[in-house]
Amino acid sequence: MTSQSVKAFEHGILVTRQRSAAVRQRPLSFRSVLGQPVVDATTQQTVDALLGGTSRSVYFLNAHCANVRARDCAYSAALARADLVLPDGIGVELAARMTGAPLTENLNGTDFTPVLLRQAAEQGLSVFLFGAKPGTAERAAHSLVGSIPGLRIAGTLDGYAGADDSAAAVAKINASGADILLVAMGVPRQELWIDRHLPALSPRLVLGVGALFDFLAENVSRAPRAVRAARMEWIWRLMQEPRRLAKRYLVGNATFMARAVRHALQKGQPRFEAKRAMDIAVSGALVLMLAPFLAMVATCVRLDSRGPVLFKQTRIGQNGTPFTILKFRTMHIDAEARLEALRTTSDRQGICFKSRKDPRVTRLGRILRRFSIDELPQILNVLTGDMSLVGPRPAIPSEVAAYPEAAFERLKVRPGITGLWQVSGRADIGFDKMVDMDVAYVRSRSLLLDLLLLALTTRAVLSGRGAY
Repeated sequence: MTSQSVKAFEHGILVTRQRSAAVRQRPLSFRSVLGQPVVDATTQQTVDALLGGTSRSVYFLNAHCANVRARDCAYSAALARADLVLPDGIGVELAARMTGAPLTENLNGTDFTPVLLRQAAEQGLSVFLFGAKPGTAERAAHSLVGSIPGLRIAGTLDGYAGADDSAAAVAKINASGADILLVAMGVPRQELWIDRHLPALSPRLVLGVGALFDFLAENVSRAPRAVRAARMEWIWRLMQEPRRLAKRYLVGNATFMARAVRHALQKGQPRFEAKRAMDIAVSGALVLMLAPFLAMVATCVRLDSRGPVLFKQTRIGQNGTPFTILKFRTMHIDAEARLEALRTTSDRQGICFKSRKDPRVTRLGRILRRFSIDELPQILNVLTGDMSLVGPRPAIPSEVAAYPEAAFERLKVRPGITGLWQVSGRADIGFDKMVDMDVAYVRSRSLLLDLLLLALTTRAVLSGRGAY
């Protein structure tokens, strides 16, 4: 390499570092959720800010946290003193939407923290895991090391006997030389501990991460028997702890939603139309009632085949706006790659592919499709406002690109979980006829028609006609 090339290479590195520094120094935006400022930024923007900025204490806010905050003054004060609070979960996202200020991204802790640690590993930073039952932090650390190349674990300490002597715990953490400290003691204990001891802690970044260690520890083993046992534990918990389930998930989320609606109305928003009000009321009730069943289905999907529980895909919504639709995964993970080879086997006329004997569908997937159980996660799409309970089915971008002129009228309303097409035969109906039905719905929609279609949907699901 010539001296000129070396200088050009070094200049390139310098420019890259300057750009990275500029990104990290860019201030984050915030939104108020129930009076609590939360970060309103993408995952990458937030990670860059945390690793390159001056923020030290970072907490997550979900529906349960908001409920605790409303009745626990010490916890509320700790949140107020935190450098950053990150929005975590559909409840917080929905509460923000109700005030007319939707969040840029939901920074769910189980997804966000590994991204943070992956970038930290690239920078040579180390992490200390503090909290959870004895042995859990060690297993979580082993899981992280196995999934994040180059991650340095500075040490671990459980949140039971290890946390009894706070001075000794702080001394051990500081002696490890860790750059990042993850504290997993549950809300509000972890935030109160961090708030009390932050001045004495050496790590430059401290996060309260809730049940993250439990999540990581249960996924550490690759042995099928161990994985099956860990997943079946969740079903056991649902069966053995109905009181806790009712209090934490049903009553807790209902309380949070009531508080979010009241807060939004106090701010003069939203002026919901009747259809949107029904969407929120029905979908919110369904989420609460079906939570145990959804958890059980998710476990079965995990056990049945390799891959994620949820299938996420970009669909086109109202006025051509793209959004991410949620379904329980019913196909093998290579389904998208195999689609082109199967297009000639479609049983359906028109541009939408549908095959009764699609080899990409899993064993469990056929059952889920038969009773439309795979569509249930779309209740969350209804809550966030991307979809409605009743409306035309949302199409993928490639299908919309091939639409004839008449089909674009489908996009004038929010897409729905059910509609005229679903109650009339679903996949047995060709594309042109589906468009005619959807256009007819758009032109004649009313609350009474929606209620009628919802009632007819039950019969359509039980009959299974056109469901495959």
